[in-house]
Amino acid sequence: MTPAIPLVLLGLVDAAFSGFRAYAGSDARIRKQRATIRAALRGLAVGAVLLLAPTLTAVLLLTTRDPARTYNTLTAGGLGYLLPLTVYATAVLLSLAAYFALPFRASTLAIVVGLGPLTLLRPLAIAAACLGAVVNGGGGPALLVGTIAGAAVLCVEPAVHRRWYHPVR
Repeated sequence: MTPAIPLVLLGLVDAAFSGFRAYAGSDARIRKQRATIRAALRGLAVGAVLLLAPTLTAVLLLTTRDPARTYNTLTAGGLGYLLPLTVYATAVLLSLAAYFALPFRASTLAIVVGLGPLTLLRPLAIAAACLGAVVNGGGGPALLVGTIAGAAVLCVEPAVHRRWYHPVR
């Protein structure tokens, strides 16, 4: 099984959430569903463009002298990269489920106790994923692709904020 598809989907979902986070709190309107969807789509678009960098890196690595060995190395690294991110994504989904399922005060607590700290832990989750890629046998090629992918997803929110929401005060 190639971990590329789940990793790309996870990166795109993260990009959509990053677009939402860039927008969150910048609009005082009560009904802002359209603006929220627009922000998520902006994050998705920026993330899709930025995720081309690790994709192109992987493609370039596969043009080496031994593409079959490089593919196996990248696959092993991708599986190692996927495991910590799956644990992190599960924690985020549980926090989101609590936010949507609980009454107002409890859902606010879910945001403060769950999603807030989890957002701050994103760089550590990506560092753990890079470590997982190396430990699982991905070596240098998987670490390179994973580091570029991690940098790409971490750049989505600042890019969306700077492009569309920076002047909002």
